[in-house]
Amino acid sequence: MVHNRAMNIVILDDYQDAVRKLACASKLDALNAKVYTNTIKGVGQLSVRLRDAEILVLIRERTAITRQLLEKLPRLRLIVQTGSLGNHIDVQACTERGVAVAAGEEDPNTIAEFTWALLMSAARRIPQYMANLRHGVWQQSGFKAASMPANFGLGTVLTGKTLGIWGFGPVGQLVAGYGKAFGMRVLVWGSAASRETASQAGHTPASSRDQLFAESDFLSLHLRGSAETRGIVGLDDLSRMKTTAVFINTAHAELVHSDVLIAALNRGRPGMAALDVLEQEPVMPGNTLLRLENCLCTPHIADVELQSYEREFGAAFDTVRAFIAGQPVDLVNPEVLQLRMPL
Repeated sequence: MVHNRAMNIVILDDYQDAVRKLACASKLDALNAKVYTNTIKGVGQLSVRLRDAEILVLIRERTAITRQLLEKLPRLRLIVQTGSLGNHIDVQACTERGVAVAAGEEDPNTIAEFTWALLMSAARRIPQYMANLRHGVWQQSGFKAASMPANFGLGTVLTGKTLGIWGFGPVGQLVAGYGKAFGMRVLVWGSAASRETASQAGHTPASSRDQLFAESDFLSLHLRGSAETRGIVGLDDLSRMKTTAVFINTAHAELVHSDVLIAALNRGRPGMAALDVLEQEPVMPGNTLLRLENCLCTPHIADVELQSYEREFGAAFDTVRAFIAGQPVDLVNPEVLQLRMPL
């Protein structure tokens, strides 16, 4: 039975003020949900914003829930993650403090389609041409630096090029399929099982990590973010790439540290990067990657899409209602129920 008293539900980091306009938002009509559209950082500010929160709904990995923060939130009982769980939530600390954590699933099509849009935009220098056109400059991509390869500003077709994929999970598999449809040679690196799956799908498993970086004209990362994969792409890897190659990351910023990527781009190997994830988000205006001529950055929008929002928030709100009704679902730490009774 749902409790009659109003619950303190907080939804953080709704940058586009989209949640209240979703059809699924009606599921929270009878509940006391507060949506914040601006983001704040730091344990002090967050602890003030969340001091009365009993249920917290997170949009992806926009806010980190650390042990230090949790210690300042004694009323918190449930954290609901839209999409799949990332490493931004200290689940062990949540469990120790009796805070349940629930997570849903994400649609790999959302990320894969955006990855392809970013790849094609980079290949044909679309953002650069558009930006210059707004200033009255006709057919100029802006790539004039001495470090750029000859005719780099013209862009390139995909047919006949090599698409490198590191990580052959659901998103990597979809992107590989797009590459094949565009007449590209798809070169896959990852675990032995991933390479075998890639081979069965008609793609080329790379014989080594070095081969992946050396032969790829476009290299896209699709690895999970974890302590093991943090900084997994090094300067040696990037230095093996062609001066005409494009490095793409729509997965996790921590896979390659920004100073490493900046150094590589300044050296011209790879010739260009296209990123949807940055180590500090929201990004500060003075961020070096934003100023680099050969780096295309988008504000972490691969998963920002209407159908995905309806599906993921709809599931999250169902999870909230079930928890309040004493029938918790989708918990990643169900043992917490032995420590504290549901609301």
